[in-house]
Amino acid sequence: QVQLVESGGGLVQPGGSLTLSCSASGNIFNRIVVGWFRQAPGKERELLASITNDGTTDYANSVKGRFTISRDNAKNTVYLQMNSLKPEDTAVYHCYSPILAVESWGKGTLVTVSL
Repeated sequence: QVQLVESGGGLVQPGGSLTLSCSASGNIFNRIVVGWFRQAPGKERELLASITNDGTTDYANSVKGRFTISRDNAKNTVYLQMNSLKPEDTAVYHCYSPILAVESWGKGTLVTVSL
């Protein structure tokens, strides 16, 4: 069973950068679409980016040009490079795959953008 685990969150100043990682167990990881979403307190879940097994990417307008999703299938890892961070980017960031059960999604990593 594939289990996704996020890491890399933390406190960063506005304008700064952070890279999140989503690692997975299981041998199907390099064949599935993986994405990131975030959820801030009191706000709805927001899909951010996704990447197919062959590297095709898609982004939400809110992060296009600032965030970059990539993957290293040899390491069973998907990354989210976040640049020019804003206070409104503060949220818990989760990785997921639409073909996996919710129970296999990551529990999230907190990103706080503040002075």
